Amino acid sequence: MTTTARLHIDWTRCDGRGLCSELLPELLTRDDWGYPLSSDHRDPILDTGQLPVARDAVSLCPRLALTLAPPN
Repeated sequence: MTTTARLHIDWTRCDGRGLCSELLPELLTRDDWGYPLSSDHRDPILDTGQLPVARDAVSLCPRLALTLAPPN
């Protein structure tokens, strides 16, 4: 797996619509209120194959709560 980026969720913007978890079910689930959760409660790390779908999630997020950042 080649790490390319991490998906950051801005919790001050997110309102739990769930589009990101629908597009990236291997990275995100939803809590009881619809907010996205990663398995370790950190920004999910993306590999090369996940990057195109993650870019779609970022561009389609209605609250602009998602960004792609360099991996740490």
